[in-house]
Amino acid sequence: MDTYKIGLLSLNLGFAPNSVEEFTGHIDTVMRRAAANGAQLLMIPEYAVEACLAFKPEGMKPTEEIPFLAKCGAEFRDQISALPKRYGLHVCLGSFPIDRGEGKYTNTSVLLTRDGRQIEQDKLCLTPGEQDADSWTLEPGAELTVFDLDGLKVAILICLDVEMPAHSSLLAKTNIDLLLVPSMTERLAGFHRVYDCAKARAVELMTSVAVCGVIGAARGTTQNETNVSGAALFVPCEEELGHRGVAAFANPTDGEDGQDIYIEAEVPVGIVRQLRSGEAEVWPGAWTADHVTLRT
Repeated sequence: MDTYKIGLLSLNLGFAPNSVEEFTGHIDTVMRRAAANGAQLLMIPEYAVEACLAFKPEGMKPTEEIPFLAKCGAEFRDQISALPKRYGLHVCLGSFPIDRGEGKYTNTSVLLTRDGRQIEQDKLCLTPGEQDADSWTLEPGAELTVFDLDGLKVAILICLDVEMPAHSSLLAKTNIDLLLVPSMTERLAGFHRVYDCAKARAVELMTSVAVCGVIGAARGTTQNETNVSGAALFVPCEEELGHRGVAAFANPTDGEDGQDIYIEAEVPVGIVRQLRSGEAEVWPGAWTADHVTLRT
C-alpha cells in the first residue's frame, strides 16, 4: 500500500441540530462526500455530539449533561451504524460519553468499520473539566488499543492523551501506521498544545498523525463557550516527505462563520514504512532511556 486517503471533519457545533436524527444527517452528508472522493476513513472530532445540547430539555443542570449526551451518543451510534458498509467507508465518530453503569461515564471514541466492527477507545487522561463534580464528571480509561484497518496498524488518542509522552512510549514498539486524534480545544493555546504534540508524535513514532477538532460553540452549552481548531495530517520530518512534517493543514478558526472545516489527505503509508525500516535520516527506532541515570 502506497497511500491511504482520509477525510477530516472539524465540526462547527453552532449548526444546532433539532434532533439526533438531524445531527446524524449532517454526518451522513459528509460521509457521502468523503466516499465519493475516494476516502477510506472519515474522522470527526471529540465531543462533536455536544451540538445536541441545542435541544436539551429546559432547565437541565450541568451535572445532567453527560447522561443526556451519552443518550444522544448511543442513538447517533445506532443511527449511523449501517452507513460504513453502505458507503464503503470507515468512520471514527470522534468521541462521546458512554454509560458504563453505576453512574459512571467514559469519554470514548468509537470507530465503525465497513466490515461491521465497532472499536472503542476511552480517553485515558482527563482534563480538570472532565473531573468536575459540579459539571462534567467522567472516568478515565485504562487500555490503549492498536487495531488493524485495511492492513494498517491504527491507534486513537483523544485530545489531551496525545500530549502525554508516556502514551507515545507505549506505542513506540508497535510500528503503527496511523494515529487518530479527535480533539476539543477552547482556545488557540489549546489548539497548539494538541497539534504541536501530535506533530511531535509523528516524529517520535515515525508515523502519520491525523487531527481534527470541534469549532464554534453549541447552542445551550454551559462548559465550552468557545472552541478553536483546524485539521491536519502530520508526518515525519524527512526529506522524502517535504522536510516540514506537514502533509495537510487547515488553519485554526473559532468557527464564528458557522462553517465546518473539511479536508482530505493522503497518508503516505509506503514511504513512512520504508523510512521506519532503516531509511530515515537519524531516527533511532523504538528508543528507550533505560540506560540513562537521572541525576538531580
